[in-house]
Amino acid sequence: MLRKRVIVCLDVRDGRVVKGVSFRALRDVGDPVELAVRYETEGADEIVFLDISASLEGRRTLLDVVRRTAERLFIPLAVGGGIHAIEDMDAALRAGADKVTVNSGAVRSPALITEGSRRFGAQCIVVSIDAQRADAGGNGTFRVFTHGGSRPTDLEAVDWAKRCAGLGAGEILITSIDQDGRRDGYDLELTGRIALAVRVPVIASGGAGRAEHLRDAFRIAGADAALAAGIFHDGVTTVREVKEALAAAGVPVRLTPRPETAT
Repeated sequence: MLRKRVIVCLDVRDGRVVKGVSFRALRDVGDPVELAVRYETEGADEIVFLDISASLEGRRTLLDVVRRTAERLFIPLAVGGGIHAIEDMDAALRAGADKVTVNSGAVRSPALITEGSRRFGAQCIVVSIDAQRADAGGNGTFRVFTHGGSRPTDLEAVDWAKRCAGLGAGEILITSIDQDGRRDGYDLELTGRIALAVRVPVIASGGAGRAEHLRDAFRIAGADAALAAGIFHDGVTTVREVKEALAAAGVPVRLTPRPETAT
């Protein structure tokens, strides 16, 4: 049985990790390099580094921070924000990233997914989808947003995920704008519909508040990985504690020994 992954997201703006609610009211939570190393020590399976203002400001991702982070990590590092061309993918991978995440760039030019997959391998291409319920009536449709959740598109999230997988994406990272930062659970309907629609790994994002939420993303929605940020940044819990709780609930995860028992 494949182990489920717990991924920690570092949303970076102006070289600092920030966190907010529904992509707004951002606050500073620390240095990206130090936080990445801390989460690796706690047992994170991967780190996702998102330069959340790069696309909005029309610039490339902060490669110096990527490089400094990659030099300290032994677990996979995915990098996104400002990835709009093959050259951006190449630069991020050369800076030390193991994967790149594309969002706005893929919406603007879907061929970027295919070109990146062919050149670097599908395992390197993660398509990040920020989605919001289309209306309050719960009609089961989700609108895709770009540029850090600030610009709506005409794309429906499940349809777009299917198309991205067909174009060569190796993974789909689906973030619920509605749930982001609220800590009352992932949007299991959104995550589950995408997990059923594609044959590539799906990463749930937006809304983690406790270990049970990650458990539900795995067991109910069928996610292959779950991404969290605020609960770790604020010290509500640790990656190690979450993974121990998941293991106790029967979810297959990679456990790391506690410092006092490490040999």
